Amino acid sequence: MILDGKTIAQKRLEELRVKILTLEKKPKLVAVIVGDDPASKMYVAMKGKWAMETGMESETVEMEKDCTDSQLITQIQRLNVDPSVTGILVQLPFPTQLLKDKQREILDSVDPLKDVDGLTSENMGLLALGHPKFLPATVRGILTLLYGVLSITYYGDTRDKYSLAGKEAVVVGRSDIDGKPLAISLIALGATVTVCNSKTINLSDHTKRADILISAVGKINLITSDMVKNGAIVIDAGTMKNIDGKWVGDEDFEKVKDKVSWITPVPGGVGPMTVVSLLENTLMAALN
Repeated sequence: MILDGKTIAQKRLEELRVKILTLEKKPKLVAVIVGDDPASKMYVAMKGKWAMETGMESETVEMEKDCTDSQLITQIQRLNVDPSVTGILVQLPFPTQLLKDKQREILDSVDPLKDVDGLTSENMGLLALGHPKFLPATVRGILTLLYGVLSITYYGDTRDKYSLAGKEAVVVGRSDIDGKPLAISLIALGATVTVCNSKTINLSDHTKRADILISAVGKINLITSDMVKNGAIVIDAGTMKNIDGKWVGDEDFEKVKDKVSWITPVPGGVGPMTVVSLLENTLMAALN
């Protein structure tokens, strides 16, 4: 079965639109993007378009590829003190090593009350304690997809349909924005979690155990059919263009899909759910 994130996201967008119609002051989401990475530009454009469809205000601050960390932080601080701005998103990844080396400092310059992507150290620390102000948008999107799947795949009776207890979850990728917060969230929900990375020996030994396999690396065909368990749920959070210019993910989709019970496509899986989750966080920020 294909996990159609775009269809689910559209339904949640309509729910957001109805809620926002009741507000006197509309939430405003500002995305800050550095450089011209195609995937980043695609996501920022989608975020702005969908924000406006819900009735939110949207703005994009574009920074030159060679900007310094201090220039970027100055822009973020300007948004922090702007009372019209409800939520701030700093689009990742950064295009230069200088900014990558300063990534934590840059993310932490966002006001935690406007950190609708949930990536400041304060929000990440609260996530580890189980009480984040905002669940990271990608994590929230993936968990929303999983909740719906688990209600069908595992829990057709009176048990808690949202329970992940007892499930073997393997997360491939340990980035601060995807892998780490996702693993923390899955642990909090009762799953048995393994986190793999580029140093992991015999990756397939781990992935073949997974009831739930989530990959967030950004490497074409990293996950092949021989690496997945029959009937597993496969969530692909990787996004890049292949040699033909087509958007693809980490999984060898055409071969893997015939072996698993549920799978997300790229595009149309995790991406739309991340965007709508970001907008849901922005509404939460406006109401708090």
